[in-house]
Amino acid sequence: MKTSIRFFEIFFALLCPALLPNAEAVNPPPDGGYPGFNTAEGQKALFSLTTGAANTAVGWYSLFSNAEGSFNTATGAGALLLNTANENTAFGAAALLFNSDGSENTAVGAAALGNNTTGSDNTANGSFALQNNITGNANTAIGAATLQNNTEGFANTASGKDALHDNTTGNNNTATGHSSLLDNVNGGSNTANGAGALAHNTTGDGNTANGDIALVANTTGEFNTAIGTQALQTNVSGDANSAIGHSAGFYVTGSGNVCVGADVLGTAGQNNTTRIRNIGSTPIIDGITVVIGSTGGVGDGILGYPASSRRYKVDIKPMDKASETLFALKPVTFRAKGNIDPGHAKHYGLIAEDVAAVDSDLVVYNPEGKPETLCFNSINAMLLNEFLKEHKRVEELKSAMAQQRKETEALVARLNKQEARIQKVSAQVEMRKSGSQMLVENQ
Repeated sequence: MKTSIRFFEIFFALLCPALLPNAEAVNPPPDGGYPGFNTAEGQKALFSLTTGAANTAVGWYSLFSNAEGSFNTATGAGALLLNTANENTAFGAAALLFNSDGSENTAVGAAALGNNTTGSDNTANGSFALQNNITGNANTAIGAATLQNNTEGFANTASGKDALHDNTTGNNNTATGHSSLLDNVNGGSNTANGAGALAHNTTGDGNTANGDIALVANTTGEFNTAIGTQALQTNVSGDANSAIGHSAGFYVTGSGNVCVGADVLGTAGQNNTTRIRNIGSTPIIDGITVVIGSTGGVGDGILGYPASSRRYKVDIKPMDKASETLFALKPVTFRAKGNIDPGHAKHYGLIAEDVAAVDSDLVVYNPEGKPETLCFNSINAMLLNEFLKEHKRVEELKSAMAQQRKETEALVARLNKQEARIQKVSAQVEMRKSGSQMLVENQ
């Protein structure tokens, strides 16, 4: 305000020489010129003027009530009709019609800011733009009927026919595109870019929609982000959803969902689910679901499924004794630092630095070259190799034991057969002894 006052002081200082009696003037003098740098043309234009300065009124009853207000410009029938404030500009019939105390408003178009009374720093460009604004401040409306029903909302920006049309008390909204945020009433801090984006939002706050009819059905949902034509199109009341890509999250109606990629449509009623395009078609060597980077550093963030096909591998060799590295690893128990795990539960695992000291190929490093995480699928494969080796040894031992059992059973069978023979011979010997004894006794 001080800056504008200073500007007008300089402006009048430059004009003073032209007002001196001996200054050269046009002849005949223009009609409609009045003291105090005021200009009025039209029936009862500037009718109530007293001490106001540098006002321009052109049109029937334009600036009719202005008495002390200064630096106002009104062009059009009834423009700034009830104004008493300063530094307003109105172009168009009934533009800023009811403004009384609002200052530094600009209205271009029929009935633009027509009902404004005390709102200040508003800009309306288009027929009926900000027509019903009364006390709202710092609003910008560009396009026919933009922010038409705003009454008290402030710091809203609407560009495009009917953008933020029904907003009344919502604040800090930005709508760019035909009918964007059309039905918003008192929702705040929403951003809509694209025809029909967030068109039916009424009370939802903190939503961002970029793309034609993105979040078009949303009414009360909050903190949603939709980037792409038709993104999150059917969401009505779901909160905190994020969708990036053409039609991304099209069917999402729940909350906390993430859909990334064109035509990643999501599922109605589902919550806290993440869907990312190409996860199922991007092969990744080593089997880490999130590839940290082509050079082993965190940052690339390539996602994909573990690749096992021979098509993606070279230098294929049996693992053999390489997996015996596992025997040097030191499993530990631990608890996570800070808020990584609010429950501070006990976990079981390995320390990347310890594993790096044993086998650096089992570790993934960050861009600074520090150990970050482990190649768990490699470790699992090594465990499998050791299991198979042990299993083979057990099978060989079982086979040897079976063979030994057979041999033992055969030996036992032979011994039993031998024992039977011995018993038979012993019986025969006993019979002979008995027969000889009887013969002797008979003699």
